Amino acid sequence: MKFSIERGALLKAVSQAQSVVERRNTIPILANVLIEAEGEQVHFRATDLDIEVVDKTLAQVERAGSTTVSAMTLHEIVRKLPDGALVSLTADSAAGRLTVEAGRSNFSLATLPREDFPVMATSDYQTNFSVAAAVMRRLFDKSKFAISTEETRYYLNGVYMHVAESDGGKVLRCVATDGHRLARIDADLPEGAGDMPGVIVPRKTVGEMRKLLEDDELMIAVSVSETKVRFATPDVTLTSKVIDGTFPDYTRVIPQGNTRRLEVDAAEFARAVDRVATVSSERSRAVKLQLEEDKLTLSVNAPDSGAAEEELAVAYSDESLEIGFNAKYLLEISSQVDRENAVFMFNSAGDPTLMREGNDQSAIYVVMPMRV
Repeated sequence: MKFSIERGALLKAVSQAQSVVERRNTIPILANVLIEAEGEQVHFRATDLDIEVVDKTLAQVERAGSTTVSAMTLHEIVRKLPDGALVSLTADSAAGRLTVEAGRSNFSLATLPREDFPVMATSDYQTNFSVAAAVMRRLFDKSKFAISTEETRYYLNGVYMHVAESDGGKVLRCVATDGHRLARIDADLPEGAGDMPGVIVPRKTVGEMRKLLEDDELMIAVSVSETKVRFATPDVTLTSKVIDGTFPDYTRVIPQGNTRRLEVDAAEFARAVDRVATVSSERSRAVKLQLEEDKLTLSVNAPDSGAAEEELAVAYSDESLEIGFNAKYLLEISSQVDRENAVFMFNSAGDPTLMREGNDQSAIYVVMPMRV
């Protein structure tokens, strides 16, 4: 195998591959990227047995062939090469070496036979549809902060992507929750997605897929089966197993009867929470919200380190209320708001609070209160 490729194209392909590779693995071949050169294209394939990414890129292929080499080492070499360099890769299977040349730099890397490289079994996908990258990015970006990191509740360690009923008909919905907060984001149902099975997309896959969604012009081809999900652009295909578990009935925790309505400038609110939380001890980080007519007082009282208070002008006309929240949760939820105003719907100091962006019902968030 021998081919030449521009450094920028090689870096993009190799960086996508090396981020999938597990840092600590006991199977040496899983630390490698499989490089396959044929025709005018080179494929870079990496897997951790749960996720597989294949990156196609154009190159000047002199001799077709394939090999596997350490993804981390190749990435570090390419990253340190000068911009615009032409990189030549030559594999010598008899010697078990891959030579990487660029200008005056020359590297010789150990390889492992491509026969040892595990290729993820292809799945029969029962649902295939296309969706704009910007829509996909919104669905996952706005929900992923609420993914649970608790390993025992593994079925919460991802984003639940499914078809749901809403007031205007069926929607494509992403939901994530960790039991303390919940995010529910809707988008118009793409053509062909109507009978998609609901799947839980793992946290790592959500992070890797995010790299495919930078270009708003792109359409993402999504394929879903009971056990796998695949996201593809013309250049990159990401295939992942889904979490084998049942996502809880999240509709039961979304409050329906909250009537006390607070409207506040989202950015101003986030900054105020951040400021008053500075004095609180890291462990509890509880912020008290005191609501009176058109006035919100945020306060933190940490006996060991001090106290802080800040007032905001808000739109609120219900009876006064005192309620406490974890500062980190308030910050994460308010940072999701794209519009100017955040609307909070309260019931009582012990009940979950609902938050949405203005009058937009397509993104709603729920946060549990804390005792303060």
